[in-house]
Amino acid sequence: MGVHAGKLKGACKGFRKPGTMLGRAAATFTPPASAASMSQRRWRQIPSTLMMVAWSAMAVAAAAPAWAQIEGCEPVSDRAGREFGCFITAREELGALPKTAALSWHLDTYPTRAAAEAAKGPRGTVVESLGHVWLFTIAEAGWRAVGGQRVAEIGPLPLVDAEQYAAVYMEGVFKPGMTSAVHRHPGVEAWYTLTGEMCLETPEGKLVQRAGDPGVMVRGGLPMRLTGTGTEIRRSVVLILQDASKPRATRATDWTPKGLCTP
Repeated sequence: MGVHAGKLKGACKGFRKPGTMLGRAAATFTPPASAASMSQRRWRQIPSTLMMVAWSAMAVAAAAPAWAQIEGCEPVSDRAGREFGCFITAREELGALPKTAALSWHLDTYPTRAAAEAAKGPRGTVVESLGHVWLFTIAEAGWRAVGGQRVAEIGPLPLVDAEQYAAVYMEGVFKPGMTSAVHRHPGVEAWYTLTGEMCLETPEGKLVQRAGDPGVMVRGGLPMRLTGTGTEIRRSVVLILQDASKPRATRATDWTPKGLCTP
């Protein structure tokens, strides 16, 4: 039932010779696209569509820089040259604290670390942070360090119920628009801002602190989100006076900020 070679050769002459009617038709007529060819064109369009999606995703990523939100604070020894973020500069185990006396965070600066160490008393910690040598002290209201320059007294500090306490000191450096994750601490957190502006949102509202303003505090257990606001880089020193037996911070998944703090 095969086709004879000679017949096949003759049948094909019209396609090879444009002078014949069949040849002219073949030269001038474009057959409709088959289903197979249309399917191939669709498949060829898919990579370009995927490319557009990829470019859109890259544009979204570019609009939300990697520094837009920080997940937590790291030891200053792990800073690795980074300018922005939250870094732990010291942790001081304080033991039991008096429950009857109102305690404050006292901030003093000294020209040298040796001078600060010489002035350090009970519950004092010497920290080098944000271009200064600090003596941070947890003491009664009105307490004064020997020598040095008084910067601020923040208190009274609302204590959580604990047998042992720790003072964790940090520095925060945020660009305008940077935010922390929503979190809480097992103790009061207090801030003193040297440059720029910051805004704290909690379920109770918002707190704004600008450079040189009095210190602000958020009591232990209250969820919060911190945002760098204003137009300048925000630089703050930070205290968490916490239950020493608990983790310094935990994610707060039971509260969603309303967006009260805008850059």
